Amino acid sequence: MRFDRGLRLLIAGSFLLAAPAVFGENRAEQCTAAVISPAASAAGGAVLWKNRDTAVLSNKVVFVRETPYSYAALINAEGASGRQAWAGLNSAGFAVMNTVAYNLPQKSGELQDLEGVIMADALRTCATVEDFERLLRANLGPDLGARANFGVIDGSGRTCLFEVHNHGLEKFEASAAPEKYLVVTNFARSGRAGAGAGYLRFDRAGRLFASLPPGRPIDFQTILTRFSRDCGHALLRNPDPEEWKNIPAEPGLWIHARHTINRPDTSAAVVIVGKNPEDPESSATMWVIPGEPLTAVAVPLWVEAGRSPEPLWKGENAPLWEESARIKTLIHPIDEYDKNEYLLVSRLDNADGTGFLPKLLEAEEAILRETEAFLKTRPEPAEKADFQDRMAARALAAMKAVK
Repeated sequence: MRFDRGLRLLIAGSFLLAAPAVFGENRAEQCTAAVISPAASAAGGAVLWKNRDTAVLSNKVVFVRETPYSYAALINAEGASGRQAWAGLNSAGFAVMNTVAYNLPQKSGELQDLEGVIMADALRTCATVEDFERLLRANLGPDLGARANFGVIDGSGRTCLFEVHNHGLEKFEASAAPEKYLVVTNFARSGRAGAGAGYLRFDRAGRLFASLPPGRPIDFQTILTRFSRDCGHALLRNPDPEEWKNIPAEPGLWIHARHTINRPDTSAAVVIVGKNPEDPESSATMWVIPGEPLTAVAVPLWVEAGRSPEPLWKGENAPLWEESARIKTLIHPIDEYDKNEYLLVSRLDNADGTGFLPKLLEAEEAILRETEAFLKTRPEPAEKADFQDRMAARALAAMKAVK
């Protein structure tokens, strides 16, 4: 399949005008992600994880009815058409996410920063990892507009990382890695050594995965609830979450959060649990934490539901992202350059019991538990739609209760 060049030029121009802050070497797009093969997954299917770091903090999740495949996608709030996707899952069980790879080549005068368009096209047209590779290879050249790592999974359990620029790509199979998973931030393994970005987060994420019990499959819940919210630092000694409850509420404790996995510019966390290749009737689930992960509650979604819950998309700014933004001011109360990179940990949890995070995690744990039981009933599409609506409403209520 060849992309429509005129449409891509139009999107590229409008995107540059709408969001200039996310381009070039200012490196505002700094995501943390992982691709996990079924061999390392407790869920039986492959897993994709992405913490999206961006200057566009107001996001939505939309359902896009398309041919041959419909899909659910994480988008910028103003891009309601879903023509650009920053992570997503389609009706064939194919899923994709990306991180910018700043050490891959990029030629002046060629199209760039079109990864969102590429992923939307992939969600609409691809059923397998092989389909995605064919899509990329058919469009290599100055009009591709890519400098990125793409993580992809499909219903058969294939789990790959593609490192892509306009004139080439490298493919890595997660199942071929010694750990059966691959961590990725903002440099490509095939790119210029020592260049790029995200090395501190890469080291931290690697340590988190390595700290899991050896030989035990990785459960997606740990990635969703713990790794996405991690405030550890690869070089500095930041207190672990278990220590937060011992911190005095006043005067409080600050940490620098620019190089942590949960960052002030994290707009969402997405964990996609793929179909179990051994179970043809299984469903892929897309979990979304709407906003900076420390300020929000995860919601489960299914493409088969045929819609996205209203709190994830309705209005100029989706209600779940609005609530997350409100809560964010509690832990990032100083909105000044440099100072906004610091996080007031004692607002999350403290020795006085006045932190808000335990209640959010309690609500999320209940959603996870009920979702696990719900999926065991082999629900119909309409039941999935109603269930995800209820879970989104519960997440919103829990977040509104934070004062």
